[in-house]
Amino acid sequence: MSRTASLVSIEDLRQLARRRTPRPFWGYLESGSFEQLTLAANRRDLDVLTLRPRVLADIGPRDLRTTVLGQPCRLPVAVAPIGLSGLIRADGEIHAARAAEAEGVPYTLSTVSTCSMEEVRAAVQQPFWFQLYMMRDRDVVRSLMERAHAVGCTALMVTVDLAVQAPRLPDERHGMTLRPRLLNLPNVLDFIRKPGWAWRFLNTPRRNFGNLVDYAPHGKALQQVSAWVADQLDPTLGWADLDWIRAQWPGHLIVKGIMDAGDARRAVQAGADAIVVSNHGGRQLDGAPSSIAVLPSIVQALAGDAEVWFDSGVRSGTDVLKALALGARTALLGRAVLYGLAALGEPGVRHALGLIRRELDVSMALCGLSQLDQINASALWSAPDVTPCPIPRRQ
Repeated sequence: MSRTASLVSIEDLRQLARRRTPRPFWGYLESGSFEQLTLAANRRDLDVLTLRPRVLADIGPRDLRTTVLGQPCRLPVAVAPIGLSGLIRADGEIHAARAAEAEGVPYTLSTVSTCSMEEVRAAVQQPFWFQLYMMRDRDVVRSLMERAHAVGCTALMVTVDLAVQAPRLPDERHGMTLRPRLLNLPNVLDFIRKPGWAWRFLNTPRRNFGNLVDYAPHGKALQQVSAWVADQLDPTLGWADLDWIRAQWPGHLIVKGIMDAGDARRAVQAGADAIVVSNHGGRQLDGAPSSIAVLPSIVQALAGDAEVWFDSGVRSGTDVLKALALGARTALLGRAVLYGLAALGEPGVRHALGLIRRELDVSMALCGLSQLDQINASALWSAPDVTPCPIPRRQ
């Protein structure tokens, strides 16, 4: 029997991943900032949208293929940049990139990955995208862009909502911060109780910030590199910096972390080819609206001047359908991919993408749709101007 035969939903993968992942890294995967109100809103506002069933609509065969920035994709999703995937599963970025390639969807490598961009490139045939954090040291930023171009990255995804990092309370409790304190007794005991994870982690050389370790000036130990990375967050980041990146980068430019229509227009003026509507998965400003709530206003504001992508909260093919109905070109998958990665490695990521594919295919059919270009707001019962669902504060 296949290892995935009984894993029939993303939630099944999540439960298996929870059992196999040490507590500090599970908290890192699952947590949002502060009271996690925005983390909850991402799911609640997707759930409140209802789809419109249609019948007798000649729904076969269905075609889920699309293009994203001109790149052919077999499914209207991409793997979001996920920092430190290699702590969830050893060599995690390589596993996820291979799975994305096999399933015909784009993969985005994070600046703060454990595997370097050169190591990931050596493991796959398909060019991937590189996600960039702007750092205080602009020479490092320039070098990262040059390396990304040299390994064939076709697009640069600049994350703009992390000029300062919001606290994630589970991370602070477990020592999973930019200045990590992981080797305490409760964590070590938990590592021992996850022997599969521990064996893989001890047998890989990739246990540091693979893209950044050579830039750290005070040593290559994880603690030293982490401290340097923490100091590189730049609260002075401004629009001139995005203009500078556009002048340096020769490929497609994607701006991730936009939640305001005015910011979206300004990013397009700076040369962005695509905008990712994202609240960082609920991990930054707590109390911000869900991404799905602001998606229609940004689609309307850009009026086709750039592709609009959706991020934060996607767990199913129906979520993808809802985002496309509100004007997104594609949806980014973060935690859904990590659940597959933590559960089973590369096969788990492929299985997660396969589940999303099946759910999107069936949901389209039951909405009377056979082509992605048929999807619009008429696929929803809810009005396209989504109102965020109020979330009570925890007592």
